[in-house]
Amino acid sequence: KNMVFAGTAATYGRGRAVVVATGITTEFGKIAEMLTSIESSKTPLQENLDKVGNTLAKVALLVVGLIVALGVFRGQPFLEMLIFGIALAVAVVPEALPAVVTISLAIGVQRMVKRHALVRRLSAVETLGSTTVICSDKTGTLTTDEMTARKILVGNEVFDISGAGYDPVGEFTREGKPVKPDVLIKLMLKASTLCSDTTLSEAGGRWSIKGDPTEGALVVAAAKAGLNKADLDKEFPRIDEIPFTSETKRMTTLHRIPGEPAAVVAYSKGAPEVILSACVYQQTNEGVVPLDAKTKADILNTAKEMASEALRVLAVATKPEATCENAEQEMVFLGLVGMIDPPRPEAKSAIEKCGYAGIRVVMITGDHPITARAVAKELGILKGGRVVTGPELENLSDEELEHQVEHIDVYARVSPSHKLRVVTALQKKNQIVAMTGDGVNDAPSLKRSDIGIAMGITGTDVTKEASDMTLTDDNFASIVAAVEEGRGIFGNIKKYLMYLLSSNIGEIGLMAGATLAGLPLPLSAVQILYVNLATDGLPALALSVDPQDSDLMRRNPHNPRKGIFTRPVIGLMLIGGIWSALVNIVLFAWALNTGMSLSEAMTMTFVSLVLIQFFKAYNFRSDRHSALRHPFANKWLNGAILWELILLCAIIYIPFLQKAVGTYSLPLADWLIVLGVSLSVSPVLELTKWMIRKGWFGEID
Repeated sequence: KNMVFAGTAATYGRGRAVVVATGITTEFGKIAEMLTSIESSKTPLQENLDKVGNTLAKVALLVVGLIVALGVFRGQPFLEMLIFGIALAVAVVPEALPAVVTISLAIGVQRMVKRHALVRRLSAVETLGSTTVICSDKTGTLTTDEMTARKILVGNEVFDISGAGYDPVGEFTREGKPVKPDVLIKLMLKASTLCSDTTLSEAGGRWSIKGDPTEGALVVAAAKAGLNKADLDKEFPRIDEIPFTSETKRMTTLHRIPGEPAAVVAYSKGAPEVILSACVYQQTNEGVVPLDAKTKADILNTAKEMASEALRVLAVATKPEATCENAEQEMVFLGLVGMIDPPRPEAKSAIEKCGYAGIRVVMITGDHPITARAVAKELGILKGGRVVTGPELENLSDEELEHQVEHIDVYARVSPSHKLRVVTALQKKNQIVAMTGDGVNDAPSLKRSDIGIAMGITGTDVTKEASDMTLTDDNFASIVAAVEEGRGIFGNIKKYLMYLLSSNIGEIGLMAGATLAGLPLPLSAVQILYVNLATDGLPALALSVDPQDSDLMRRNPHNPRKGIFTRPVIGLMLIGGIWSALVNIVLFAWALNTGMSLSEAMTMTFVSLVLIQFFKAYNFRSDRHSALRHPFANKWLNGAILWELILLCAIIYIPFLQKAVGTYSLPLADWLIVLGVSLSVSPVLELTKWMIRKGWFGEID
């Protein structure tokens, strides 16, 4: 359709149009309507934490009610048991959970900024950690967004050009051997440069262009051959031009020849088939010769070969003694230039890293399928999957797309509505989808995806507003770095919950077990609250900033629908908690049976419980690796444990604190017994981790 769309920037030329739609009825307005119709949902972590909160509330009410009832049944004063029950209920509730989650997310955001990812919503950090599919645009994200001339055809010979981006440094080679640009190469590059409106400049050691990227590639290639556009423009001043249009598919400029005021030469560049149709001669090493049909066919075949390598191909020609009337007639063919927007050097390794991490990368681009296929193969995205175009996508129903979506690696020639359909289909297959975008038309698919990622350099304000995260360098590798941070944050929150809930199981098990065994209460209400403070405080917060596991990106993504508490995690928590309860009940009963006072027995049990929690903190730094692997890598945890040990000694030996908490001054012999009992939890947890690694508790994430 011959249509102009609202919000489109005109880069050159003039035009007059009839307005056929305004406001919400324009394509721009439809995008805004799509944005308002898409609802945001809770993140996987938010859903998991809601479940944890509900479960803990039910467990707390049940267990506390049971213990209070048993105490009253055994003749304990109701008020005393009620106070004790309230204290135990407080201990079960993870008061530090909101702080731990916020601190973990905030620290993750700081780390991401250093890795060129700016998070707009904290919840996006943990969603990244569960990402299973990354749908990425090609241009500027997987590629440099800097067109580069890779090959040229001159005089029936093909030459390669090295270098990348707009830096005018590179060499010309033929069959792998360096060659010096000859007269023919320079003539073709001079023609393509003069027939361009783009300029090359340097600022702060970085080269950039002003104008069209395709023309920029031609200007840079000429600079590599020693030709400066500014000098050429002065030497061959432009006197007229025939601008490029989508109908003619070429651009022609007319220039004066130095030393010959009346002489005019024309240079033209455009689609190979269009330029060749206007050529009757060819420039060769022997001079200008007639261009026959066979040579034209050979040149077109070379152009097709270049295109199959994802190169954008332009032909260049000249017309001596030109006028505006005959400038594009009976021309002399000079050569072909094959250009590409090269893949980012770090993109391939980042995609490979995604493969190890169980994350699938899908390319979604508006480019030609041949170009998309070639780039996807070079980057390692296309591994036996399919390449589907926008028109092919339109022929698929939503059900058919949902059935096939996991087998399609590349989407080419797609529109914004196609992107939205792809994201929706992937989500229906229970995938956690991250989607990149830069244009206004990408906003709906970014908002629909689980994690929308906008480009910071090329992205529009609308896109950034609809996104959850912005890449400040427009680099795919930054997405992978953000995913790694997201996994680390989720892992630290899981460590905290494992540690806390295992501690709670130990406390509840101790109190319930002692009550059922007919023993006195092994801890007072104040001691329970202190244990909760000591374990739910600084050590727990320190786990929220624990260093990431080195093999984090060699694991499959965590399935958020399984929740935090998988079978291995539950097994580790239960065994740690039950062991803590058992050994402390035995210690308490033994202390009473040996004639110790109730105060001394309670203090030994109290100290043992606290020390067990501290040993657990080191063991729960990983749900699979040994605690002996980098045991003291978390300096914050080391400091927290040291501080809590000082406080523990203070409340045992300082009289007024001793009185407030109800403790007893333990002799050295008691400390040795308590230390031995509390240390026993570490080998038990190490054995459990070994069983987890062997698969005894089911599959690990």
